[in-house]
Amino acid sequence: MQVDTPATNPADFTDAEKAAIEEQVERLLQNQYFSHSRRFPMFLRFVVRHTLAGQADAVKERTLGIEIFGRKADYDTSSDPIVRVTAAEIRKRIAQYYQEPGHDVEIRVSLPAGSYVPQFQWPQAPERALAAGAAEPDAPARVPIPAKIVASPGVAVRPRKQASMQIRTALVLVVVCAGVGGALWWRSLQHSAFDVFWKPILKSSDPVLFCIADQNQYTAIVLRDAVDPTHQTILKDNLSAVVVDDLNPVVNVAGVLQAHGKRYSLKGEGTTTLMDLRNGPTVFVGAFDNAWTLRLTKPLRFHFANDAEMTRFWIVDSNAPGRTDWLIDRAKQQATNNYRDYAIVARFTDTNTGKIAIVAAGVGRGGTIAAGEFLMDPADLTQALSAARATGRQNMEFVLSTEIIDGQPGTPKMEAAYFW
Repeated sequence: MQVDTPATNPADFTDAEKAAIEEQVERLLQNQYFSHSRRFPMFLRFVVRHTLAGQADAVKERTLGIEIFGRKADYDTSSDPIVRVTAAEIRKRIAQYYQEPGHDVEIRVSLPAGSYVPQFQWPQAPERALAAGAAEPDAPARVPIPAKIVASPGVAVRPRKQASMQIRTALVLVVVCAGVGGALWWRSLQHSAFDVFWKPILKSSDPVLFCIADQNQYTAIVLRDAVDPTHQTILKDNLSAVVVDDLNPVVNVAGVLQAHGKRYSLKGEGTTTLMDLRNGPTVFVGAFDNAWTLRLTKPLRFHFANDAEMTRFWIVDSNAPGRTDWLIDRAKQQATNNYRDYAIVARFTDTNTGKIAIVAAGVGRGGTIAAGEFLMDPADLTQALSAARATGRQNMEFVLSTEIIDGQPGTPKMEAAYFW
């Protein structure tokens, strides 16, 4: 693929060119490398939108930390590398996307190393396209970027053979070096933080069990008439209900397991037995409505607690049992639906079963959703595992927080971590 030099100021692109770039960004984000993350699309859309609007000066690490990750205005960027880690992961995924066949004829969106301001390149200038003949029928439309060099009228441009040979030789060397470097780079990608975290589960020959909260409190079901769906009939039945918010992490993790050919099953916590847990790895979803989660996390440094009236719920730090900042007041939660929720994410070998246990459990429902997102986000896992590698230990536990606005959780933030 022959790529032109990008324009120096994307804000000067025409409306048609900007629209083509935005369309390419959406095409990029629909790919499997981005579709399972909520944070990557937010990040890439933000930097592209501001760059095209001529606001590249606003695309700074601190601004991204505040706008995308919900950090405070005075947060320490040196100790909190979330923006740098996310940008690195996005660069990797963009490179993976453009390595796939067929993407070389698309507009190239890139995030240069050391910068958060994206660059845009067209696969072929309009003059070259005309010289080569008509475009392929299935090729996407190409929007021209103004040429950087224009020949003066009446001046013939004659290439010199010697210069041409030198350029060709240099290009061959560049391609060879890039191929070798690309091969090494590609091999390094196979051991991402996501792969490292999920390896004990994916490499296990045992099936995975999802242990989720259930409620056995329904004795009737409403059925609709096939001919007239507005007509309803109530039938008596004993039903087990599942909280919809708890299904978010289940669906996400199940997608990963299925993509790797892993067998899995789903059981309510009320019907799950110790023998079930001894059959293979288990993913525990939910906290105060899942007795197994409470049992397994109780011996851990971070675990759940509540008052006798069940009006206040919090996460305990065994090393600082007096702290109460990871707490939810049920009255405030119900009155405003705007609050800060907390969650525990853990991966450890359960001493009772000898099997890997993964916990994704929030104090409230929003916390459970955030925990599931944390487990699927390579940027979050990269940040978490960088600390784990420093300790050399395999068991890990994290406390997360997320802002709940109108009942919807925001981006998860890691509050604390422990490894053993």
